Amino acid sequence: MTDKPLSDEALEAQYNNRAAVPEHPALMAAWKAQAEAARVAHPPSLLHYGPGEREVMDLFEAGPDAPIALFIHGGYWQALDKDWFSGIAPAMLANGVSLAIASYDLCPTVRLSRIVDQMREAAGVLRERTGARPMVFGHSAGGHLAACLLSEGRASAAVAISGVFDLEPLVPTSINATLGLDRLEARALSPTHWPAPNGGAPGGTVLDCVVGAEETAEFVRQSRDMAAAWGAKGAETRFEALPGLNHFTVLSPLTEADSPLVRRITDLARACSALAIAKAKRHYRSSGDKERTWRNRREWGWGTPWGCWRSPWRRCPCSSGSSWGPCSATSPPA
Repeated sequence: MTDKPLSDEALEAQYNNRAAVPEHPALMAAWKAQAEAARVAHPPSLLHYGPGEREVMDLFEAGPDAPIALFIHGGYWQALDKDWFSGIAPAMLANGVSLAIASYDLCPTVRLSRIVDQMREAAGVLRERTGARPMVFGHSAGGHLAACLLSEGRASAAVAISGVFDLEPLVPTSINATLGLDRLEARALSPTHWPAPNGGAPGGTVLDCVVGAEETAEFVRQSRDMAAAWGAKGAETRFEALPGLNHFTVLSPLTEADSPLVRRITDLARACSALAIAKAKRHYRSSGDKERTWRNRREWGWGTPWGCWRSPWRRCPCSSGSSWGPCSATSPPA
């Protein structure tokens, strides 16, 4: 994706973000402090998407019928977890959007392909819970994973912040000492080479590629080239370089409820949620067997007989909410 291949030394300098931003320890400490304060102010519930210790998500709920967004953290698939990023929750909640923040297993304990599988499972749990594909956004490695989910029709839209979409430049760098990628596997796991979400299959078609204007030239190029590549194949893409922000401070707008980035993410979440509800209502009204459709709707994502349209496979809120079992409601959603 470059006109002239960079040397291994140049690639190391371009992709080693901690070396490129010497003040990163203080910036990350600020993330942690904001996260701890947010968890006190807005205690999350814990959702499991698998049996593993790290196969969990924090769910910050804005309300029972609020749209939901899934955030996937960065750390080059080898560091950090959900607890570092709770600080972005208050801004989302202030805009009426619930937020799930996922952890995942890290390399070298698992291969990168397994992390992609885990995010598929996390998105699936949210879809089962809400009846709609989640809007997904992520930072750095999380931007890569968000794009993967969008390509496969598992997201209603995606915003990739400082994403890495072509993994081959990482192969000769120190980052790959933990990932253990060869060029063939790196290419196979690069969403720039995956099908663009152009409306030919279920799922969303919107990908925003956002990057800090003060990031390395390679990170700016990755976002610019990804938007151009998928845009040329029919996806609805946007590229934006945020002035004055580096790979760490690019997350700062996510803590501001009225920032353009937060407004963009919450607008996408609301639009996708409204579209899913409209489609579900049309499906229900066009069915020739409304009772069957109301009681068993797995094929279009609203739940199962052991749940209800508002809370699939959970305690049913249509009655007292105090017992497990089939939904007690007698009529479908209006």
